[in-house]
Amino acid sequence: MSDLTEQWCERVRAAATSGTALQLRGGATKGFYGRNPAGEVFDTRGHAGVVSYEPTELVVTVRAGTPLAALEALLAERNQMLAFEPPHFGAGATVGGCVAAGLSGPRRHAAGALRDFVLGVKIIDGRGDVLSFGGQVMKNVAGYDVSRAIAGSLGTLGLILDVSLKVLPRPVAETTLRFAMGEKEAIDRLNDWGGQPLPLSASAWCEGALHLRLSGAEAAVRSAERKLGGEVLAADMAGNFWQSVREHTDDFFATATAPGEVLWRLSLPSSAAPVKLAGQQFIEWGGALRWLRSDAAADTIRERVASLGGHATAFRGFDREGEVFHPLAAPLMVIHGRLKQAFDPAGIFNPGRFYNGL
Repeated sequence: MSDLTEQWCERVRAAATSGTALQLRGGATKGFYGRNPAGEVFDTRGHAGVVSYEPTELVVTVRAGTPLAALEALLAERNQMLAFEPPHFGAGATVGGCVAAGLSGPRRHAAGALRDFVLGVKIIDGRGDVLSFGGQVMKNVAGYDVSRAIAGSLGTLGLILDVSLKVLPRPVAETTLRFAMGEKEAIDRLNDWGGQPLPLSASAWCEGALHLRLSGAEAAVRSAERKLGGEVLAADMAGNFWQSVREHTDDFFATATAPGEVLWRLSLPSSAAPVKLAGQQFIEWGGALRWLRSDAAADTIRERVASLGGHATAFRGFDREGEVFHPLAAPLMVIHGRLKQAFDPAGIFNPGRFYNGL
């Protein structure tokens, strides 16, 4: 285990004094996400190791450079897991990069998002000071919850040192069902099932096939399996499928995009109607996450998604000099700007990675 806190503080102070932008980077497996990175590369992988792990308390604290795969292997030894199933997108993924990106995998709809499992963080702010927020229990926040604000901030607010995460036991039983049905029927059925006491842990629809994962107690899973019907997938086939969804190695994501085609991440109310946009879709999270491969204009996509109550992020294949994330209303941009100013007054951390000027 290595602790580079003092060394990093000195480097941040020097950068703030000179106005040198720092491009915070771990394993670079999510380097494609967000607007173009800028600044001098600051490699975070040297600050690594498990600070503490209390399996009976369901909490682990690790340093930012810790490989995500190593953390998951440690938890697996105690039959525990990161319930939000964070995507790696490569062998070098780190815990700090996982939290900074804020991305969650297939189980997010049932278990919650990554930010829901962040109990506390220790960061270095843009002045070179070490700040700690939250703790190691769920009810530890009074006032603004900075720990969860760090999740998904893409390194624009501070340099993550340590993270405390809530972990959960692995389910006793799990099975995956497959159904043949169209997009609208799949959305309707998912919303209907979501209102019933069923042990749903993941869903994925693409090209006329809906996959549904059930997780929990043996009796609950078998009862739901009998009630829902469908084709039961072999365990190894099901495991490979959900891994391909999480890591975007499924054919929908892995197939090379055509010229001008962008992979969009559409966040919508689960009950929203079909988006009816040109291109191919992959639907997760009970209808709340809809991936779209399309060459339609960004304004067309965002206007349609906004009309359905959601927002659209250009995930891959977009001009990263433009606005990758859905444009914010002016008052929200002001709030973001003030938050950035409070934590990084010199604007040295990942400038412009989130929005232009942030």
